[in-house]
Amino acid sequence: MPKIVDPAERRALIADALFRVIVRDGVGGVSLRNVAAEANVTAGMVQHYFASKDELMAFAMQTAATRYEQRIGASVAALGEAPSPAAVVRAVLLNFIPQTDDELHDGRISLQFQAYAAIRDDHSRSLAQGEAQLRHWFTELLEHAADADAQSASARATALLATAEGLGLTVLSAGLSASDALAALDAQLIANGIR
Repeated sequence: MPKIVDPAERRALIADALFRVIVRDGVGGVSLRNVAAEANVTAGMVQHYFASKDELMAFAMQTAATRYEQRIGASVAALGEAPSPAAVVRAVLLNFIPQTDDELHDGRISLQFQAYAAIRDDHSRSLAQGEAQLRHWFTELLEHAADADAQSASARATALLATAEGLGLTVLSAGLSASDALAALDAQLIANGIR
């Protein structure tokens, strides 16, 4: 009887291998052959699911984005029923500051994807769409959390997201401790009337 293969499971296995290659070697180390070796499959199998490195990268970027969305959703759900808008805002922003080994791992992957997208228009458009959706949703949260009008909430959303992303980047690449980053984030939330 032939073995039944789940294509979604196989694609996820390949994406996980790509993540390991990225963490170890950076985006420059990504090739269909290197990812296949990391996944312990043939290059032909990787090509069966992904025709090119760009297609593989696009899938992996979407997979990483979905994982971040799930992490954000879980952190908001952990607040319980009817959390305050301010608590939701803080919970969302905390997801941009890596505090655990898994979060550091995912942050390194995200950083590599951002660098890749910076030089690839097709991937940067996809990244920009996701950022715009997050900013829109976050703006709506801030309208309730800080009693701000839409224009003020939009500017605050952009500033707070950029602050959290910048703090996360500094934790990843410049040695800022997660606790110092969290203290800086909390100071910004207080300065914006959110707490």
